[in-house]
Amino acid sequence: MSDPNPSYVGRLAPTPTGLLHAGHARTFHAAWRRAREANGTICLRVEDLDPERCKAEFTDCMLEDLSWLGLDWDEGPVFQSRRKQLFHRMWSRLKECGWIYPSTVSRKEIRNVARAPHDDEEQAEQVFPPELRTRPGEEKIFNSPAGVNWRFRVPDGKEIRFVDERCGEQCFKAGVDFGDFVVWRRDNVPAYELAVVADDVDMGITEVVRGEDLLKSTARQILIYQALDLHPPKWCHEGLLRDADGKRLAKRCGSCSIRELRERGLSPEEVICGEFPL
Repeated sequence: MSDPNPSYVGRLAPTPTGLLHAGHARTFHAAWRRAREANGTICLRVEDLDPERCKAEFTDCMLEDLSWLGLDWDEGPVFQSRRKQLFHRMWSRLKECGWIYPSTVSRKEIRNVARAPHDDEEQAEQVFPPELRTRPGEEKIFNSPAGVNWRFRVPDGKEIRFVDERCGEQCFKAGVDFGDFVVWRRDNVPAYELAVVADDVDMGITEVVRGEDLLKSTARQILIYQALDLHPPKWCHEGLLRDADGKRLAKRCGSCSIRELRERGLSPEEVICGEFPL
């Protein structure tokens, strides 16, 4: 690519917990296309934080499938599993500012107290009950994030608004649409919300392109940006590829993996457009 525009930095951020499917092809192609149309830079980031679920063989297949789709990148691959010091620094900043706290509450306790989910089935989640929060100041006895879940204390009732390049104006209410969320797991693994913000800031990402199933996740991440006085990127959430019953494709749907579709003789263009029977 000639004369890259440094004002635009996008990223491809697959997770190697299984084979990429046709829905991934559509979303990653959109991210790649928007970066190329902006004459910007695109980074490849492998989000391989979970040591139990992320496998090297899936990473190899993922890189091959992305190349087969005709997607290239200017930087990377960058592996999240090698950037834990970066995530630890963000955990420390959030802890020092009083935004996070250690939580030993079990999932069963949350289920017994929390309100029932009010969204559709795909977006449903239990809202963490405020009465189960740890008392302020107890986080000071912990010098390490390991051994306990760390939750972000959401400002109850605050509306998080943002404009999505595709979906338009969005609004989520903290404490209603979602509650205190985990930023660091008890098994000493940074959670998605913290890691993706830390990486996007460090890599200078100016626009995040991903599936619309992560719109609510964007609201959580904006709270982290605001807590640390950081400027968030722009957002563009693409539509999801769904089957005949309206359910979105997932990695467990092996018959729709890019690898399987390649073996069936489909072209990259057909896979990206979803022009095949699901």
